[in-house]
Parts: sequence; structure tokens; C-alpha cells
Amino acid sequence: MMDSTSVSEIVLTGDGTAVVFPISIGGREVRCSLTRDALERFFWLPPDASEARVLKAFADGRNRIFALAARRAMRAKADSLKLAARDFGR
Repeated sequence: MMDSTSVSEIVLTGDGTAVVFPISIGGREVRCSLTRDALERFFWLPPDASEARVLKAFADGRNRIFALAARRAMRAKADSLKLAARDFGR
């Protein structure tokens, strides 16, 4: 179930351009990433935000982010996927 992802599994990439997190869907784990641009454009993240603020913006939008990731993972059948701003603008 998606809600079993622990906070320690949600991390900012070393270059700060994305948040990486796992979801479990259909009995498989999918490694997901969400671009910082998407957080800035759709989750009110300031451009100069600290790592803690990036992770807070992710946590605040978690339900919406995980729902989109689950829908995309079910369709894609891949082991990893990248969510970007264009995915939220639909």
C-alpha cells in the first residue's frame, strides 16, 4: 500500500532537482521522482527553498503526488517513473 512509505525513504537528490520516493503498486515497488520545478509550480515551493522546505512541500502535497504516481505506475508497468510539472497541469 502506498501509505507504508516511510519518511526516511523520501529524499532530495544530491543536485536538489528532484524528490525521490518509492511506491508499492500491484505488488511491485516503483521508484519515483518528482521534479523540483513541479513542486515550485504546483505546490507553492519558493525557488530558493532549503532541503527541509522542499521535503515539507512534498509532504504537504503527498496525497496528490502519490495518487498521480500510482496512476502513472499502473499504466507504465515500469520500475521507475519521473513526474514533472506537465503531469500536474493536465
